[in-house]
Amino acid sequence: MVTRYQFVDDHQRRHGVKRLCDILGLPRSSFSYWRSTAAARAARQTIEAGLAARIRKVHQDSDGIYGAPRITAELRDEGGPAVNHKRVARIMRTIGLEGVRLRRRHRTTLADQAAAKAPDLIGRDFTAAAVNRKYVGDITYLPVSGSKPLYLATVIALASRRLAGWAIADHMRTELVIDALTAAERTRGNLSGAIMHTDHGSQYTSRAFAEICRSAGIRQSMGAVGSSADNTAAESRNAAFKRETLKGRKAWPSEHEARLDAFRWLTRYNTRRRHSRLGHRSPVAYENGLQAAATTLAQAA
Repeated sequence: MVTRYQFVDDHQRRHGVKRLCDILGLPRSSFSYWRSTAAARAARQTIEAGLAARIRKVHQDSDGIYGAPRITAELRDEGGPAVNHKRVARIMRTIGLEGVRLRRRHRTTLADQAAAKAPDLIGRDFTAAAVNRKYVGDITYLPVSGSKPLYLATVIALASRRLAGWAIADHMRTELVIDALTAAERTRGNLSGAIMHTDHGSQYTSRAFAEICRSAGIRQSMGAVGSSADNTAAESRNAAFKRETLKGRKAWPSEHEARLDAFRWLTRYNTRRRHSRLGHRSPVAYENGLQAAATTLAQAA
């Protein structure tokens, strides 16, 4: 877009500055100031263009998922000129980029009213001071075009939000959540003494799941019936998974694509995806930081 100042600058030799400024209603002093700041303005535009290119790359590397806050954190870790999230958001709007937004959640909790319920050991406190102390579990569905859906069961560590274990199947039977918990036990090596908090789904209230928890030394915990607020950590993770893999689509084109996208996202989530509650670090990076701090304190003692 050519501004009035640029127009005067482009045609001044032929028509003269005074005449052009009079026709366009521009004070000559304003035009003079515009010309005197041309070099600084060009330098700013060059910097903006370079920043826009960096933003595009980070956005592309995140599979189009990241919004301004996470892109800002990534840029800061890369080094270079200081940048804040407002500037990143402005440039993203200018070049037509945005993060992925929330989708509606499909209900997967089917309670067994006759089953025994575990006490609530979390009390909506979805934090943990140390790794391997508190976990939450949940199930979400993966819609597949022209086929029955798949189901993803996850086990999330509350200290770091790490997905310690997961399992995918074409059913919601108890074996699905048992497989996810077994995967978490392999990741940690030992879950003895940890709390496993879930909703009242029939899979989690089953005798088979309770037995697996007892044999692993896990204490079961359950929130109120029908209250998503009692399992917000798992709910929010499932919502993030859906919006960042489907990206506005209603379903995956095939079971293979759904499984592949799930594996890629779950792996990336643990190792690279930045979490606002972790100071924009990934869950694995956050856990490594905790372990390093604990080692330093032990050595100092």
